[in-house]
Amino acid sequence: MLVLSRKKNESIIINDDITVTVIEIRGDKVRLGIEAPKHVSVHRREVYEAIQNQARALSQEAKVVRPEA
Repeated sequence: MLVLSRKKNESIIINDDITVTVIEIRGDKVRLGIEAPKHVSVHRREVYEAIQNQARALSQEAKVVRPEA
């Protein structure tokens, strides 16, 4: 893991086309702004994990063979 220190309004660049900027620092919370191409998905980790879990559940349902009535 790369660890960087940034101050308010400072940025980092990822892969030439993603910019992460520190927007605000308030107590123990940091607000980040993320600029990325439309084809790049950006999610909070808990949202990403929920999406992945839902996709796995749907995949498992598709594998279940249902008897014909």
